[in-house]
Amino acid sequence: MTAFPRRPISIVGPTASGKSELAIEMAKALFPKDRCEIVSQDAYQIYRFMDIGTAKPEKSQLASVPHHMIDIKDPWQESSAASFQKEIRQVMQECAKRGVRPILVGGSGLYARSAVDDLSFKPYSPLLRSQLEEKLNEEGSLSLWKEIEKSDPAAAKSIDPRNERRVIRALEAIKSCGSFSSCLPTYSYLFPCLQIGLDLSREELDKRIENRVEKMREAGLEEEVKGLKGKMSKTAAQAIGYGQILSYLRGEISREEAYEQIKTKTRRLARRQMSWFGRDPRVHWLSAQNPDLLVHALDLVKRADNGEFDERDLGPKAPSRRPLGSV
Repeated sequence: MTAFPRRPISIVGPTASGKSELAIEMAKALFPKDRCEIVSQDAYQIYRFMDIGTAKPEKSQLASVPHHMIDIKDPWQESSAASFQKEIRQVMQECAKRGVRPILVGGSGLYARSAVDDLSFKPYSPLLRSQLEEKLNEEGSLSLWKEIEKSDPAAAKSIDPRNERRVIRALEAIKSCGSFSSCLPTYSYLFPCLQIGLDLSREELDKRIENRVEKMREAGLEEEVKGLKGKMSKTAAQAIGYGQILSYLRGEISREEAYEQIKTKTRRLARRQMSWFGRDPRVHWLSAQNPDLLVHALDLVKRADNGEFDERDLGPKAPSRRPLGSV
């Protein structure tokens, strides 16, 4: 890959922590010394017509700084971490050739790692995948999750039994590698990178999630789901909000139940994101509630540019020793 003029920045953390807003503020603050463009590393913002439920940046935000990896697929098209990696690395290569520093943004754990880490995705047996999908259709995801719990209890704790795609992926890894963790890559950057994580108290995080979902309701999430007419790939259908609203539209649950389920699932997602990124010793954690957040983030960029962090960028360990969500 062509060398970047300055090391890329990756902003990670739980949903609703303000990652997109910080990225835009940083890009503006670093200009004109730095030409920065934002690259989404979100698993679902790649889909057109799925704007409200995936919390895409507003049109004014998208216009204020160039954005990439948003609206690149139709909802009925499949995606995967492997295909996403190929697409996002092509975007980053183009940024490097133009002398642009990418600011990557997103809380999709594996997708974020696929963008910056030296990892490749091992193709699993099509026969194994077919067998697992058949079993899923016959017995449901909870039955498959119990297999994970029996074979790899530690992995089971980090996997939502209702997330069919993740359950199958984990079982594939266990059956192919012996355990889920042994199939995960080590923390090794493909190129020097600065990762900034946004942390906030559980109480504040839950409040932000509550507000975000209510704004989605007011913005017309139901109309957005109606417009899709059920034409969603397995990947797109995993996005929180869409399945719940479809259940409501089919009369299976009430409107209030749908939105309560969205809030509950989003809170669970946020906890998993904090657990995933909290294990990465390279992330520099900042409080999302700090009024001087931008100042502290820019200071980290300055220190990284001055060579203070080595290529592994293991950085200050103290913040990552405390449980995330305790700020």
